[in-house]
Amino acid sequence: MVIRRGVRSVLVTLALYLVSGAVVSYFLFHAQHGARGLEARDTLQGTLRGMEAELAALTVERKSWEQRLSLVRDEAVDRDLLEEMARSTLGRVHKNDVILMGR
Repeated sequence: MVIRRGVRSVLVTLALYLVSGAVVSYFLFHAQHGARGLEARDTLQGTLRGMEAELAALTVERKSWEQRLSLVRDEAVDRDLLEEMARSTLGRVHKNDVILMGR
């Protein structure tokens, strides 16, 4: 009788440790590999870095366009830029212009 109680208490304690260890390992596995785990965070951070680089490039391009548009505003028109835009839009060339044809 005493031996059965001792074995039973050891087995119950062992089962409790095994179940709690399984639950902890389940949560640790999903904290690493789950949809919101550490690997998913690294992937999202890489995507974020790529988007920030694209945003920086687009910001530079926008500033370039804003600077170019400021030359065509009514207050201060750059005649060379206006002539270049008119020629490219209308498809006209001056008789003294040299045209280079590419392949």
